[in-house]
Amino acid sequence: MDFGRVAPELIPQVDFTLPPDTSLTKATFKKTKKVEKFEIYVGCAKWGRKEWVGMIYPEKTKEANFLDEYVKHFNSIELNALFYKMPTVDQVVKWREKAEKERPDFKFCPKFTQSISHIKRLQNAEELTTIYLESISNFGKYLGPSFLQLSDSFEPKNFNILQSYLENLPKDFDVFVELRHKDWFADEARKDVFQMLAKLNKGAVITDATGRRDCVHMELPTPHAFIRFVGNGLHQTDYSRIDEWITRLARWEKEGLQSLYFFLHQHDEKDTPVLADYTIKRMNELLGTSLQLPKFLEKLQTLF
Repeated sequence: MDFGRVAPELIPQVDFTLPPDTSLTKATFKKTKKVEKFEIYVGCAKWGRKEWVGMIYPEKTKEANFLDEYVKHFNSIELNALFYKMPTVDQVVKWREKAEKERPDFKFCPKFTQSISHIKRLQNAEELTTIYLESISNFGKYLGPSFLQLSDSFEPKNFNILQSYLENLPKDFDVFVELRHKDWFADEARKDVFQMLAKLNKGAVITDATGRRDCVHMELPTPHAFIRFVGNGLHQTDYSRIDEWITRLARWEKEGLQSLYFFLHQHDEKDTPVLADYTIKRMNELLGTSLQLPKFLEKLQTLF
């Protein structure tokens, strides 16, 4: 993931401090009833990494079996693969069946296909959206929230297009919107778009990337969080940033956060399981969860 990437020598100059909660987030929690069970899902952006063979996948694991191995380590996946190609029913069923064998609690969080979000830009996309929704519905109970990433050029002048598109999605469809154009985070546009999401009961993705601190907006239109954390190759700041996030999440959970989807990225994804291991350990310590840790192969245990 190259979004928000900066040169390594510039990383120490970045202020990674998380912004304070916004008035919208405070209002969301104020009207939210605390749930008995806080749902928390942690995962990666993809399962198809050859570098993980010999790390968390057994030696000689074939690519066709990567998902079979992935579900043994994580309880969710940020399904970026669907961005590039519309999923077929057979494909979704095949993926679901792999999760069924290992993890009854597993969630697939599919990204909207680029033909809808970037090519059609949400206009005249009814037929494609129907195909997308019908396909992912075959995940059944393994379907988590989808996320709609808007292109970097999709700016606030397209507010009505976004609103109309979201209004025409099924009311009970769980979706989070990722805004990328910088002007969405200017005062007036920011207020309008996040209030609109709150009114429609749609979530907002928070993307924590080094070079785009505006995307760490801390706006929660719903009592659910979808966080995309982009590290810097296990730089020391990756760990301190994770610690600060977990401190914030512990407070959010006490104030009314009902569910969390926390997805880890690296610009080079080979090290993502290492950061995931640290993240889950710290969550278990500070949030009182009992999330399963990724299982590194025996020869690597001394590293952790």
